[in-house]
Amino acid sequence: MFTIRPEQNGDAAAIRDVHTLAFQRENEARLVEAIRTSAFFVPELSLVAVADEVIGHILFSIISIETGKGSVSTLGLAPMAVKPDWQHQGVGSALVREGLQACKASGFEHVVVLGHPAYYPRFGFQPAKTKGIEPPFPVPDEVFMVYEIKKGSLNDRSGKVKYPPVFDVVT
Repeated sequence: MFTIRPEQNGDAAAIRDVHTLAFQRENEARLVEAIRTSAFFVPELSLVAVADEVIGHILFSIISIETGKGSVSTLGLAPMAVKPDWQHQGVGSALVREGLQACKASGFEHVVVLGHPAYYPRFGFQPAKTKGIEPPFPVPDEVFMVYEIKKGSLNDRSGKVKYPPVFDVVT
């Protein structure tokens, strides 16, 4: 059994471990740390799954969609990880569901994710291209997705996603 709660002071090292173990590299852990110290960090949108220890983490941060009518603030879901021993037990799904609820409670209208095309659609994500939203770099259409927290909030808002410079730590 596990619970989900917002990240607290003292969780940073455990969150780093979750990402490093899950991805077998440090890029995602560095991304979390860079976002955490930036203006794009939303503390209530950094959630951890906890059993006896932190076993999972999800982060939503502020990014933008550059449209012909200006910049539209949105959220990027990145990264999300679960310790290997806890994978395939519903931890990641619970983090995504709770995270999307936290995004809604914080007043955000949409979320962008670069992720597995067989995983994120189960939560309502759809290819961003279907909403006229383009990725900032070449990726297959099916891995770059959006979720409308507020239905219709991306209508007439076509444009290109722009990630803040803090995302440059991931190479």
